Amino acid sequence: MAARSYDYVIVGGGSAGCVLASRLSENPDIKVLLLEAGGKDSNPFIHMPVGFAKMTTGPLTWGLVTAPQKHANNREIPYAQARVIGGGSSINAEVFTRGTPSDYDRWANDEGCDGWSFKDIQPYFLRSEGNETLSGPYHGTDGPLGVTSLVPQPLTQAFVRSCQEVGMPYNPDFNGPVQEGTSAYQTTIRNARRCSAAVAYLRPVMKRKNLTVKTGCQTSKIRFAGNRATGVDYVSNSQFHSANAEREVIVTSGAIGSPKLMMLSGIGPAEHLKAMGIPVVQDMAGVGQNLSDHFGIDIVYELKANTSLNKYNKPHWMAWAGLQYMLFGTGPVTSNVVEGGAFWYGDRSHSEPDLQFHFLAAAGVEAGVPAIPSGSGCTLNSYTVRPKSRGSVMLRSSKPEDRPVVDPNFIAEPDDLRISVEGIKLSREILNQPSMQKYIRSEHFPGKEVRTQADFEDYARQFGRTSYHPVGTCKMGTDAMAVVDPQLRVIGLDGIRICDSSVMPSLIGSNTNAATIMIAEKASDMIRGNH
Repeated sequence: MAARSYDYVIVGGGSAGCVLASRLSENPDIKVLLLEAGGKDSNPFIHMPVGFAKMTTGPLTWGLVTAPQKHANNREIPYAQARVIGGGSSINAEVFTRGTPSDYDRWANDEGCDGWSFKDIQPYFLRSEGNETLSGPYHGTDGPLGVTSLVPQPLTQAFVRSCQEVGMPYNPDFNGPVQEGTSAYQTTIRNARRCSAAVAYLRPVMKRKNLTVKTGCQTSKIRFAGNRATGVDYVSNSQFHSANAEREVIVTSGAIGSPKLMMLSGIGPAEHLKAMGIPVVQDMAGVGQNLSDHFGIDIVYELKANTSLNKYNKPHWMAWAGLQYMLFGTGPVTSNVVEGGAFWYGDRSHSEPDLQFHFLAAAGVEAGVPAIPSGSGCTLNSYTVRPKSRGSVMLRSSKPEDRPVVDPNFIAEPDDLRISVEGIKLSREILNQPSMQKYIRSEHFPGKEVRTQADFEDYARQFGRTSYHPVGTCKMGTDAMAVVDPQLRVIGLDGIRICDSSVMPSLIGSNTNAATIMIAEKASDMIRGNH
């Protein structure tokens, strides 16, 4: 079958790919193809906010596990990455945070990313955001991405009060001028349904004649003529296909998928490519390096009564909740589970919070996190927000269907472990405050036997996990390890850009979905030439 031609071929239908497909196809004279390896977002759990709890494993993910983690007891840690249109925004916990202005100023001033200071990128945050509650200089109200404030569970409200009881101020807006403090999170939910990038950006424009969206298409290779990208090869229903890109191939396969595709296409560390039997198109040492992720550590408490969302695991309560949601669009199904949060300090010498907390009004929600024998509990997760440890994504073989070797190299740097331990200690202190103690029967996990510094370090090594925020594996910058320039063009090649979380030179101090959408919004202007 002859290859069809498009102006732009976008590889990866996650948060960034959906944004770019929508924005670039606004011009009716431009033909856009979006390829996604996963399926359509037809699973009902995607659209129910509470469905996050059902999707950290299973058919909507790639089923990845990490390489043995040298500094975490050589564990192979489950590593959830979305395999569905909308990407992470279709299966995440819908928490809407953006990091601090200093995160982006660091990119611009210290990490070689001219044009990416907070002043430069703030308009793209505002353009993307459709906030129903907040407005003013830090918030957009007319953007595609729906953002709302939940009515939190009583248990979440008690958590926020307990944070105040340990000295954190109440902060109604983590995305405003100051990040530190505690509150319920704002969420990417609109009209009691998840507002993924696919819902926000793709669904309204699917009837455009110049936009083609194909799911179930595994891209195997980017094709080159000399040093210019000319198109891609992909597999759909066991059939091989090709698509030509007249202007650019745009890679938006995420911090794991993008470096994998680049290396399969001959762009990466030459020795590694040769060892895999892949002809080298361009030797690029930085492809697959600089992987950074948040190392989350959970504590779990048992409750005195059925006051958590675990109550709705029982069939009759589940049926009641489902009926309330269908009839009125209210009730526990509208919860993202991860309702409450905080940003605070493990080391007070830092000028901004170095810890983030996520409170779950339930236990046993995510893969690998303990449930409560009695069935009613709550979970508090913490992590150091700007880890120093760096890992890698490498090929396992030259076969596109083989999973890559993902090594986040968690807590390799002593400071990461030190601040992580402070997060566990503070988590325990928060849940032992009067407002939470009204609900709590006992500490289930880690348990009273964890007391000394060595105990806490052992606990972190044994039970820490991914927080689903990998970035940096095709980093933007100007140094020898940079893969893309500040225009997101792959250095030394023509007709190809990478426009997703893999280009972040360093991890921001928050969840990463909103920032990934911002990157794609800014990229769309760069590509269209009106930046």
